[in-house]
Amino acid sequence: MRVGCVKELKNNEFRVGMTPDNVKAYVNAGHDVYIEKGAGLGSGFTDDEYVEAGANVLNQAAEIWEHSEMIVKVKEPLPEEYKYFHDGLIIFTYLHLAANRRQTDALLAGKIKGVAYETLMEKDHTLPLLAPMSQIAGRLSIQEGAKYLEKRFGGEGILLAGVPGTPKANVVILGGGTVGMNACRIAVGMGANVTIIDISLKRLEMLDNMFGSVIQTLVSNDSNIERAVRDADLVIGCVLIPGKAAPKIFRKKYLKEMKPGAVFVDVAVDQGGCGETTRETSHDDPVYIVDNIVHYCVGNMPGAVARTSTIALTNATVRYGLEIAGNGLEEACRKNPVIYSAVNTYDGKVTCRNVAESFDDLQYTDPSTLF
Repeated sequence: MRVGCVKELKNNEFRVGMTPDNVKAYVNAGHDVYIEKGAGLGSGFTDDEYVEAGANVLNQAAEIWEHSEMIVKVKEPLPEEYKYFHDGLIIFTYLHLAANRRQTDALLAGKIKGVAYETLMEKDHTLPLLAPMSQIAGRLSIQEGAKYLEKRFGGEGILLAGVPGTPKANVVILGGGTVGMNACRIAVGMGANVTIIDISLKRLEMLDNMFGSVIQTLVSNDSNIERAVRDADLVIGCVLIPGKAAPKIFRKKYLKEMKPGAVFVDVAVDQGGCGETTRETSHDDPVYIVDNIVHYCVGNMPGAVARTSTIALTNATVRYGLEIAGNGLEEACRKNPVIYSAVNTYDGKVTCRNVAESFDDLQYTDPSTLF
């Protein structure tokens, strides 16, 4: 198969969809690989390294799109890339369609085979292609939240860990999945007071066993959330329904009850965000203030630590990419039915149930009935 990788266009996105090691794996499997010139520089990979691994380095993104049967990316295609879509093209990347109707329509109109990292679910119900970025985003959320608690950014001017004789910051984490668990790990490590809220009692039991008495666990409901955030200095939103728009559990009315200068970090912003006041921001303009609460809602948080993020992501994606390239998407799905869960669009149809249910006028089609 002809496999391409282009430079990411999203604001301050320094990750790349393939490392030189990935290229070598594809080439050794008999595939032709095309890399856009400079695509890996933001993650510390030079063009010479890609050439040495066996890639064809081309000057223009248009050439990559034209030559490729499968494009391997990190983030969703942007509107300026839609013109490159061609019938039957496989795009293997994070799509986050539930929060992006324009992209959804473009993929359907172009009859793109949209294979989304974030919805690929293994038999044990884990999300192996989302997990590495969730780990990084969870850890970064505390790091960024601690920074924006500084007074010069509009924050309270409070140190997360405090010092002897001063109060520690109160951190509330909404969602106890991979993001929440990793946020909890860093917040506890920094010495903050941590409360983690989740809808699953089983998950809360696991977190309680993991962290012990240094955290407070609460069942997710409006009353518990409202009481917890009232005293919070930092709130981390990390609620996930794979492929579906995030539920708005952090309500606007809570803001007026919170401490002026408290910080809300919405890690769920890729899926529309779990806050009623969430709007996506970028690394060069990451925060805004609503009712005296600082909002950090960067849509590609892991892009800030591009080297770590690229290696972690591609360690997970290359296995499935090789299966798709080696067999074609259709046969890859038949041989490994797990891949069906990643197919979000196919031949002009929505093939992810949660994506379809996020829009009133789109119908779901089971991908196994199409090929």
